[in-house]
Amino acid sequence: MVDPSRGIDRSQDLWLDQGRIAGLGEDAPAALRSRQDVEIIDVSGAVVCPGLVDIHVHLREPGQEEKETVETGTMAAARGGFTTIACMPNTTPPLDDRPRVEYVIRRAREAGHARVLPIGAVTRGQAGEALTEMEDLVEAGAVAFSDDGKPVHNAEIMRRALELLRPLGVPVIQHAEDPNLKGSGVIHEGWISTRIGLKGIPDAAESVMVARDALLAELTGGRVHIAHLSAARSVEIIRKAKARGIAMTGEVTPHHLVLTDEAVSGYDTNTKMNPPLRSTRDREALIEGVVDGTIDCLATDHAPHTDIEKDNDFESAPFGITGLETALGLYLKSLVEPGHLTLPELLLRMTRKPLEVLGRRGGTLEPGEPADVTVFDPDARWTVRVAESASKSRNTPFDGWELPGRILLTIMDGQIRFREPVALPSGR
Repeated sequence: MVDPSRGIDRSQDLWLDQGRIAGLGEDAPAALRSRQDVEIIDVSGAVVCPGLVDIHVHLREPGQEEKETVETGTMAAARGGFTTIACMPNTTPPLDDRPRVEYVIRRAREAGHARVLPIGAVTRGQAGEALTEMEDLVEAGAVAFSDDGKPVHNAEIMRRALELLRPLGVPVIQHAEDPNLKGSGVIHEGWISTRIGLKGIPDAAESVMVARDALLAELTGGRVHIAHLSAARSVEIIRKAKARGIAMTGEVTPHHLVLTDEAVSGYDTNTKMNPPLRSTRDREALIEGVVDGTIDCLATDHAPHTDIEKDNDFESAPFGITGLETALGLYLKSLVEPGHLTLPELLLRMTRKPLEVLGRRGGTLEPGEPADVTVFDPDARWTVRVAESASKSRNTPFDGWELPGRILLTIMDGQIRFREPVALPSGR
């Protein structure tokens, strides 16, 4: 039993009742422990932890259902151990008004396999010109705001968004990128881009936007969360901003911790992502930022695309890869196995910390909280096979990789949403 937010790391029974955490071991109500109709699931030898949380997912519905739907995306989430995901607003049309936010919530209740928290668009149509009705969207269920896929480029718009959201306690999640510096670049600007002849994106395209937003957060007192960090200089800016008391947080994705721009050398469009895979120095700085807490949480940036879109020349193919089903394994491989983090430290960044960024409760096995639970075997090795993915899309560079950490059970609100059809570990 690992509940990092409560300092629990020991063998223990976990009791669930009526969709809630009832207690651990002898702390559970005596009346519950004495009942004869209790279902017992023996997961001896596995790790039981709060349900994993991902605050950066693209579900594509409405409007791009050929890539992903709420149903298939949440099914992939459950298979990856996630009980809660926050979905980005760059759908077609975007989540920029109340009915669209409510639609996603309704679809998740009807067909979802994980809890879905919608993120509203900062600007109408994600056009960067006029703010959405943010208070109305929060009342509808939006937990944050972002124009992800596009940066909030206009500094005045960003300032007003931060000012409006400060009293609501809701962050702006920024896709940190200066479009002018990015230009038509498709990979990291460096030796690899020069050698293989693809136009590069300098790391400064991200870092200058991170620096600007740090200043705007300081000016307004609002909260800025930087999505999918990729550059060493961005990590340093956030580190210094936090030291000054600025309300700034950040996330990283698995692919930026296990791959560098060397992976692009074969022109595989499944290695094309935005921000791009960067240098070894950047990757090492990201790991350091996770370890020292500069980077608050671990996300996926699950970005499904069809085979037809990705089966194109590198410059024409869309940015993005899927990630929900491989995230835990890749984080165990890149952070726990090398000794950068302990298992409880990793799980803290995948459970409680993402919800703290959103200003929400949860991510714990505390009695009374929703019965969101993930069970996995940290020692079991498994092979990524995209043909067996629950997602509609197959765009990942990790097909065929062997990873640690097989998900065995995903429970949300006390209901089993995924169960691995193999024998559970016993008595190790």
